[in-house]
Amino acid sequence: MLPLLGLATIVVLLGAILSKRMSPLVALIIVPIVASLIGGFGFHTSKFVIDGLKSLAPVVGMFVFAILYFGTITDAGTLDPIIDRILKAVGTRPTRIVMGTTLLALLIHLDGSGAVCFLVTIPAMLPLYDRLGMDRRVLAAAVSMAAGINFLPWTGPMIRASASLHLPVSSLFNPLIPVQAIGLVFVFGMAYWLGRREEKRLGLSATSGSIPMPKRELSPEQQALRRPKLFWFNIILTLIVLGTMVVMGEKLPPAIMFMVGLCVALLVNYPDVDMQRKRIDAHARAALMMAGILLAAGVFTGVMQGSGMLKAMAQAAVGFVPPGMASHIPVALGLLSMPLSMLFDPDSFYFGVLPVIAEVAGQLGVPAVHVGQAALLGQMTTGFPVSPLTPATFLVVGLCGIDLADHQKFTFPLLFGASIVMTMACVALGIFTL
Repeated sequence: MLPLLGLATIVVLLGAILSKRMSPLVALIIVPIVASLIGGFGFHTSKFVIDGLKSLAPVVGMFVFAILYFGTITDAGTLDPIIDRILKAVGTRPTRIVMGTTLLALLIHLDGSGAVCFLVTIPAMLPLYDRLGMDRRVLAAAVSMAAGINFLPWTGPMIRASASLHLPVSSLFNPLIPVQAIGLVFVFGMAYWLGRREEKRLGLSATSGSIPMPKRELSPEQQALRRPKLFWFNIILTLIVLGTMVVMGEKLPPAIMFMVGLCVALLVNYPDVDMQRKRIDAHARAALMMAGILLAAGVFTGVMQGSGMLKAMAQAAVGFVPPGMASHIPVALGLLSMPLSMLFDPDSFYFGVLPVIAEVAGQLGVPAVHVGQAALLGQMTTGFPVSPLTPATFLVVGLCGIDLADHQKFTFPLLFGASIVMTMACVALGIFTL
């Protein structure tokens, strides 16, 4: 009875979200509570919910303050000199342009927002592509690869994996640092290859660079927020926050680092109390939306675990997995995680599917952390810029002025390749076993 109830709960949850009959926030709260009441758990349901919320408090805190922190230093213009230097350095040689596009997108995506990354990078680089007659699909592919390879601790997929599996972000991310580095090498290698291919197609390898560079223009409101004299202060502050979080993640919760970092950034860049309030207000909507979904996910995971539905489902599923194949689960998931982005939106997968896979793997002796890491190698990381389930995909094709089908055909193999390379890197580095 319990395994069937758990399966029905997940099916209804996925159906409600994918069919857009309910928003993820509503579905993650209503569906598990109704299932728990149907299962006869009554007032125990409230305890399941509270336990789930408590377990997510540090993750929610980190995500909220990470958004506010990166929003504040971006408002202060910390990235402006970097963007301008990249634009000057790329010149008019396609190879440099594509690699510069990738680097710029990678830096802009440090805040974890795909929409912001695409809105800043594509308009800045598109004039160069058009002036040289370069394929706009290359621009879309470059920004997609750069954004897709980013699964830093404060990004959506990492936060979701941590929340759904109740694991510290550092235990998921720190072992993957060398893997992400290998992924970056692959991405820049593909960017170089795309640029060389464009040079051969256009015969522009010897272009003199006489074509004028496009200029970025800031609105008066943006200009008023810039703090160019504090550039190095903001850079050093960011390095301290991120470095401390990676090195001391087990002893010092990341949420604390972002809280302290935000306070310092606001006090130094915007000492006026009214300006501090306005900077927080400017980014509060994005922070609140994600925090709401994460807390709703706490309701779902709390009910599924507290009621025993998740464990019962896993026990029923264990019988279908040969014991000798258990060690291959992370590798198989790593290879499939990117294509699964075409079928599941992030909330459906990380909160509905991943906990079941992790529970099954756990009962066969495979640590849940490896399952979470495998999912992060592609599921809505490398997969999100081509998934029809994410608005960011349509933002890419809209800004580049290309068809969705053309973008998917051109970019999917590159993103899938990055996912495969990182999965193999996990095997080579001993993170996963075959």
